[in-house]
Amino acid sequence: MGFKETFQINGENLLQKIKDIIAEGNVNKISIADKHGKEIMSFPVTVGAIGLLLAPVFAAIGAVAALLTECTITVERNRDKDQEDKTKNEQDDPKDPPTTITVQ
Repeated sequence: MGFKETFQINGENLLQKIKDIIAEGNVNKISIADKHGKEIMSFPVTVGAIGLLLAPVFAAIGAVAALLTECTITVERNRDKDQEDKTKNEQDDPKDPPTTITVQ
């Protein structure tokens, strides 16, 4: 099971934020939406895809960032085994809303 994080960010910081998220690791998928919620692009991130394979994606993100003033990034992450055990022990509902973090 995984969870989602949502970041609201302006276009000029978009590419750097995506790079930071990928560097943190534990990411399955990243989606970028405009300020109205319309999904602009979505791409899977796998451990083997880091590096040369993401270069074209970064180029596309740079082009999108030039067009957007504000956007929302949704990050789907895997839970670590320790987090899964903790969640099972706390009896959390797996359908909790995604964590929302606003970045200015």
